[in-house]
Amino acid sequence: MRIGMGLNYSGGFEETVAELAEHEAAGLDIVFVPEAYSFDAVSQLGYIAARTSTVEIASGILQIYTRTPSLTAMTAAGLDYVSNGRFTLGIGASGPQVIEGFHGVRYDAPLGRTREIVDICRQVWRREKVQYPGKHYTVPLPPDQGTGLGKPLKIINHPVRDRIPIVLAAIGPKNVAMTAEIAEGWLPIFFVPERAQEVWGSSLEQGKAKRDPSLGDLQIYLQASLCITEDADTARQMLDGMRPFVALYVGGMGAKGKNFYNELAQRYGYESEAATIQDLYLDGKKDEAAAAVPDELVKAMSLIGPRAYVAERLQAFADAGVTTINVTPLAGTPAERVSLVGQAKELAADL
Repeated sequence: MRIGMGLNYSGGFEETVAELAEHEAAGLDIVFVPEAYSFDAVSQLGYIAARTSTVEIASGILQIYTRTPSLTAMTAAGLDYVSNGRFTLGIGASGPQVIEGFHGVRYDAPLGRTREIVDICRQVWRREKVQYPGKHYTVPLPPDQGTGLGKPLKIINHPVRDRIPIVLAAIGPKNVAMTAEIAEGWLPIFFVPERAQEVWGSSLEQGKAKRDPSLGDLQIYLQASLCITEDADTARQMLDGMRPFVALYVGGMGAKGKNFYNELAQRYGYESEAATIQDLYLDGKKDEAAAAVPDELVKAMSLIGPRAYVAERLQAFADAGVTTINVTPLAGTPAERVSLVGQAKELAADL
C-alpha cells in the first residue's frame, strides 16, 4: 500500500510545500491538490512539481464542467511534462452548488460528460487529430454551430506519456461502475472498508467486467485522517475534530434529495442519523449536526489510535482493495506531521 497526502487548499501554501519536501524525503508516494472553489489546483501543482523530484503529483480533483476536454488534456500533459512524468489526472463532477452557484454553468449529464472527456483526453495524449462526435462534446465544432473554419488538430508537443493515469472521484453506483470500466484509479470519499463490498461491490464488478485489460488493475485511493497515539484522550479529541467535516458533507453539501454524501451515509446504514445531521445542518445548527455524526463512522474511516490499532486499520483497508491512502496527519508541528507520515509508511510496508 502506498501513502499519499492531500494538501490543504487554504493558507500557508509556501510553508506547506516547504514541509512537503520533508515528507518526500520520508518516502511520501503521492500528493493530491484539491480545487473546490478556492485557488486553482493547476498553478499549485506546477509549483510543487518545481519544488520536488520524486513524489507523484495529482489533481484531487479538477471538476469537469469549466474546462473543455482538450484543455483538460493539454493541462494534464503540461503538468506531466514539468514533473517529468509524475502527474495523475484526478477529475470529478463536483456538485451543482459549486458548478451552478460559483461557475454559472449548468450541471448536467455527469456520467456521459466524464466518459467523453476521458476518451478525448486519451486521443490528445496519443497525438491523434482530435475528432469526436459525442453527445456532449463534438470536436471539431460542426460548421452550422460556428464559423465553419474549425478543423481537426493534434497537440503540437509530444507528451511525456501517451496515457496519463486518470483517477475519477465517484460514489454513486453508476458512476463507480463507469470508473471501474474506464479509469486507472478510483477516488471515493468516506470509505468504510468493512462495508465497501456491500455498498460498492456490485458496481465495481459490473465495471470491471467491461474493463480494458491494458488499464491494469483498478487503483483505489482514499483520504483518511492519521494520528498514531497511545493516549486515549488525544485520540478522542482527534476523532471529534473530524465531525464538523463529515457534517459539512452529509448535512450541507446539497439540498434534501440532492446530497450525494447524505445518500452514501444512508447506504452505509445510517438512514436516521443522516436525516438528523442534514436537518440540523440546514437549520444552521452546525455544532449539533457535528455532534450527531456517529462515533462508529468517524472511527471506521480514519487511522486514529494506538500504533497497533492503526496497523489493523491499514490491513482492513488493504483487504478491501485500497492501494493508496492519502493521510491527513493530525499533529501540531511540521516535524510531528512528518513523523506520522513516516510511521504510516513503515506500517504500510509490512502489508
